[in-house]
Amino acid sequence: MSQHSLQGRTEDEVLWFQRRSFLQAAAAWTSMGGFAAAQAQSRSNIVELRGDAMVNGARLIPEHTIQTGDEIVTGPQSNLVFVVGNASFQVRQNSRLTVERGATLNAVSLLRLLSGAVASVWGRGGNRRIVTPTLTAGIRGTGVYTEIFANQNGRSYFCNCYGTVELDAGSDSIASQSDYHQAFWGEVTPKAGRSLTPAKAINHTDEELEYLARLIGQRTAWQISGKKGSKDGGGYAPQTIK
Repeated sequence: MSQHSLQGRTEDEVLWFQRRSFLQAAAAWTSMGGFAAAQAQSRSNIVELRGDAMVNGARLIPEHTIQTGDEIVTGPQSNLVFVVGNASFQVRQNSRLTVERGATLNAVSLLRLLSGAVASVWGRGGNRRIVTPTLTAGIRGTGVYTEIFANQNGRSYFCNCYGTVELDAGSDSIASQSDYHQAFWGEVTPKAGRSLTPAKAINHTDEELEYLARLIGQRTAWQISGKKGSKDGGGYAPQTIK
């Protein structure tokens, strides 16, 4: 198990991938052809739903399908894992987001996070963005973690776990290329004149990203290279995986 740091989150929230219910659901998902089967309407694209969630104001059940254009709200102590096209998502409790439609029904062009937190892995494709109240991230093929801190006046947290991301907040722009967790705060008001400031790697684990990548037939950058860096939020420093 990789080391991780929590801020306002519980161990249970970041260890969802260890639950037997998820492991069984993930195995069933991959054995049945994953999203290809869901797209053929032979199954739902919800890999796991724990607790209560709403889609477009209606209660979500595991047999439903989440589509682009939907608004998703999760309740207390809930966990939602789903796949749309070549992107996978894990939504934490007390979150509110929309997945907006891209060139096709099964392509997400924009994830708009209004509250809460979501981990996501994106395969390669056209222009996709993640938007929070204080930052915008243009993403390519990548794995990321995004959270809004209500107790910090809506301050946004964004970790480029691996891949290439273009971040904008206020007048600041940063091109982030990371192999192992490069993190930022999107400030509500600039700090020392900066709207994007460095952050530590918090509230998500390597294993979460690995499982999300597996759901869309991918591996993380550190799985491919066999190396991890120091999980301090600074990016990549060579260190062989043990």
